Amino acid sequence: MPPKRKGSVRRETKETKVTVEMNLDGSGQVDIATGIGMLDHLLEQLPRHSLFDITIQASGDIERDPHHLIEDIGIGLGRALSEALGERRSIVRMGHAVVPLDEALALVAVDLSGRGHAAVELPFTSERIGELPTEMIAHHLAAFAVEGRFNLHVRVLAGTNDHHKAEAAFKALARALGDATRIDPRISDIPSTKGKL
Repeated sequence: MPPKRKGSVRRETKETKVTVEMNLDGSGQVDIATGIGMLDHLLEQLPRHSLFDITIQASGDIERDPHHLIEDIGIGLGRALSEALGERRSIVRMGHAVVPLDEALALVAVDLSGRGHAAVELPFTSERIGELPTEMIAHHLAAFAVEGRFNLHVRVLAGTNDHHKAEAAFKALARALGDATRIDPRISDIPSTKGKL
């Protein structure tokens, strides 16, 4: 019987309390509450389109500025993903997706390489989508990639509506991660010429 691919992280600071649970072999179950409606909406795309089960319960000093909470959720997601992947044995490792949403089109590519890096190009035209500062979306994704120890490239190829551009990017991220984390029965060891990720 293969080991359970689950991660659980609790991060508590003077500014935030964040709990993240992730099951890579789930069915897309969602339980997300951050206090920022648009952030919830974007994060809900991850389990729905990757088929991971994800629970996020988060609170923090959003009356001051949501920066700390958004960053810490990214950190929690990354650590939970890395824990769930374990040695990263037998995974496909790389994945990509191109996702349209009306006039918007987003491309995401990931490599679960063990090295965290994010190159994110999200050309937003407004400062906020609902209560979510648009500048924090790239910051959140970078925290996720660095703590999750994976390479992340995000490009919005077309679009005029900021909500559509952001949502397409998160849907593409979900599809790419869903593919990259899949177990390939033909791969019996670590998918790297180095022998380690």
